[in-house]
Amino acid sequence: LGPAIIKGGQALASRPDLLPSEYLEELQKLQDDVPRFSNDLAFKIVEEELGEKFEDVFELIETEPIAAASIGQVYKARLLSNGDTVAIKIQRPKCEEIIALDLYVLRWWSGVYNQIFALLNRDIDIQSIIDDFGELIYREIDYVAEAANAQRFSELYAGVADVFVPKIYSDLTTSKVLTMEWVDGCRLTDNKSLATFGLDRKKLVDTLVQCSLRQILENGFFHADPHAGNLLACEDGRLCYLDFGMMSYAAVNQRNGFLLAVVHIVNRDWNELVRLYQKLGFIPDGTDLEPIEVALEGALPDVLSADISELNFKLVVSKLGDIMYTYPFSLPPFYIAIIRCLGVLEGLAIQVDPTSRIISEAYPYVASRVLTDTQNELKEALRRLALTPDGHLRWDRLEGLLEKAKDSQGYDVSAAVDQLTDYIISDKGEQLLSELADQVVDTADNLGAETIGYVMEASRALVVNDEVAAVKAFRSLQHIIQLQAEEGAEGIGKEVQKELQESLPPLTPTMEKFFRILTLLGAQDGQTDPAKFVPILRKLGQEPRVQRTASEIVARLGERMLSRGLRAAFGLPPPSFHGEGTGTETVTETS
Repeated sequence: LGPAIIKGGQALASRPDLLPSEYLEELQKLQDDVPRFSNDLAFKIVEEELGEKFEDVFELIETEPIAAASIGQVYKARLLSNGDTVAIKIQRPKCEEIIALDLYVLRWWSGVYNQIFALLNRDIDIQSIIDDFGELIYREIDYVAEAANAQRFSELYAGVADVFVPKIYSDLTTSKVLTMEWVDGCRLTDNKSLATFGLDRKKLVDTLVQCSLRQILENGFFHADPHAGNLLACEDGRLCYLDFGMMSYAAVNQRNGFLLAVVHIVNRDWNELVRLYQKLGFIPDGTDLEPIEVALEGALPDVLSADISELNFKLVVSKLGDIMYTYPFSLPPFYIAIIRCLGVLEGLAIQVDPTSRIISEAYPYVASRVLTDTQNELKEALRRLALTPDGHLRWDRLEGLLEKAKDSQGYDVSAAVDQLTDYIISDKGEQLLSELADQVVDTADNLGAETIGYVMEASRALVVNDEVAAVKAFRSLQHIIQLQAEEGAEGIGKEVQKELQESLPPLTPTMEKFFRILTLLGAQDGQTDPAKFVPILRKLGQEPRVQRTASEIVARLGERMLSRGLRAAFGLPPPSFHGEGTGTETVTETS
């Protein structure tokens, strides 16, 4: 098979809208397996391209090519001008002519398949797909374009922690010869070398996933083929990207569409998911969408009911693919590139770390973007995730988003709080503000009552009659004071928690929730700068609606404290309060 046909088959392997799953599985087995061409031919190409004899520019370190594929092969050499060690990629002789013939054959057969699809009432233009593919492969065989891709990739991502991009020697690069910095390292799947260098496989996978997500969803310029042969683990632990021939780009609306699709799937909002697919051009206008909604509802819950750590990207794509093949879907190039990239990524990640799951690894980043991004589409995504259709807060889901987002690199919790604040003080947030006021009043009231009870219970454990509890408590206090003297306040958080758990009663549910929220907002670990919250508090303090609500909270809490105090003074049962959010509260006796 020619290079274009091999790569065409590999590309079709990521088209669930065109072929059933059994065909896709077979196409995924296609590999580049071509004989190497002679050194004489390779060096002749270099001389024709650079205008100088090979031996006047390079000195071979390895006499034979170190790698060969359908488009070219790579040599390891030294530059005579400065002694730098470089990799020289030389294009296969007559590669362009062979590809042109392959594309001609593919395009002819695609015309036949167009007619077959028309008979099946499927509106799919295979020839346009082959044309898109032809454009991609012609870009891939232009090494000047690849050099430009590598330089742009370096500008965007070389600053990402633990990512390395090799230098390109532009003066020694043409459309058929690419000269780049040589990088020593091993493949991510080479377990023996990883162990020899003492490299952390999980860290390498995390670096790969986080960098790939930023490529796809932040800048949109991404490496579309991150398989094991295009990546190296450097001895210092950095991840090195190689081969920038197959790059892709997703526009802002396309990137946001991908994130919104994740949100709709999490919410089981099939109606909105189908309309999003239509808006992105996946489904033709005029299509009856109801059967697709029903199909999605029937297929995806079985996949998504699994714990996120067990969620398999291939399984999700397979379920979606069956629907896309059954109904009139036509996937645009950007979506195909993302599916291929994430599919290859998860396959490699599982080879390196069998416990890895791309969706589980990606979710903290997705949560972080949804919580902090100021674009209108993603603000709407946050609203759909955190609020019910009638405007009530989904406390558990918001807590889950905050919990996951804190594991994402670069996540700023103050930005998330700022986003939520903007919604609260908007016209749409009036109901939410009222609900939050109720929660603040109830929590503060409950904390007040529960804290008194908690302290009394803790005190009982410390009376002299309970000698065991007293000794444990005093030892705990002594240990805490000693730790604070030796390590300061930052080092004792976990020790305090352990000591208190051993000697004091368990926290009430309300207090546990209160401390969980404090932890998620960064108040416990000390990693969040409190100064970042000052502008947010100022914004809230200047909003008349918030000022009125704050006054109501103070008044309601004052009424509750007075009621509790008076009833306690006269020996009456504690009160129960009703009518939150209405401006007045009714007090009844607790049975």
